[in-house]
Amino acid sequence: MKHLSKGNLLKSIVTFFTLIFIRALSIAQDASGSQNVTTHTTTTTTSWYAQPWVWIVAGAIFILLLVALTRGGGRNDKVTVTKTTTD
Repeated sequence: MKHLSKGNLLKSIVTFFTLIFIRALSIAQDASGSQNVTTHTTTTTTSWYAQPWVWIVAGAIFILLLVALTRGGGRNDKVTVTKTTTD
């Protein structure tokens, strides 16, 4: 176990209490000053994958990749080797 020097121990204690104080302040700010104010907000969000255009674009990209991979680029890479002998 590591032993803390007096300077490091003091810094640790001050840091601990500072963080506790900051936490208490942030919790205290959550309480509203007036109890008579009531607000209601409603937000509706849709997921990106629920949009039909996303599926159309994804399908088109998939088909293009599939065609590109199965076709092999369309190049004719045949190599012909002929052996000639000289006497």
